[in-house]
Amino acid sequence: MDRIYKIDLIMIIVSLLVLITVVVYSRPLIIAPINNYESTEKSVLFFIEKADKLLIDDNIDFTTPTEYFMKDGLKIDLKPGKYYWKAVGALQSEIRTITINSIVSLSLKETGEEGFEVINIGNIELNVEIYNGTELVENIRLGISEEIQKEGSKFVGSAT
Repeated sequence: MDRIYKIDLIMIIVSLLVLITVVVYSRPLIIAPINNYESTEKSVLFFIEKADKLLIDDNIDFTTPTEYFMKDGLKIDLKPGKYYWKAVGALQSEIRTITINSIVSLSLKETGEEGFEVINIGNIELNVEIYNGTELVENIRLGISEEIQKEGSKFVGSAT
């Protein structure tokens, strides 16, 4: 009778070790990006092994996730904001975060015609106020990398 109990105990231990190995092996292996990743670049590169899908959402409950099918070196463009993401394969990974910070930046190039070439070199759309002295002359919207030709003495950009 003691012999049966010892065999049963050995079988239980071996079964548990096999089960733990299968669970650990089945979980997606996230190589990049790191958790709590922050950047001003809108393109994020994902390297994940043992996953079929990537889910990204702006809320931790994943009520409206965007779904991507995994491939080697998946590159995704994100707008500025905070995102939650997880990899899904045989099992799901833990929930991680990515934050894309916004940059408000204008470039001015003087033209020979008493004006300026105004270029949005940030990563978000801008409202640009154009002044002549202290008087507000015009208010325009400038897309990312968009440029316009304008006259004025002061240009102020702000997030839309």
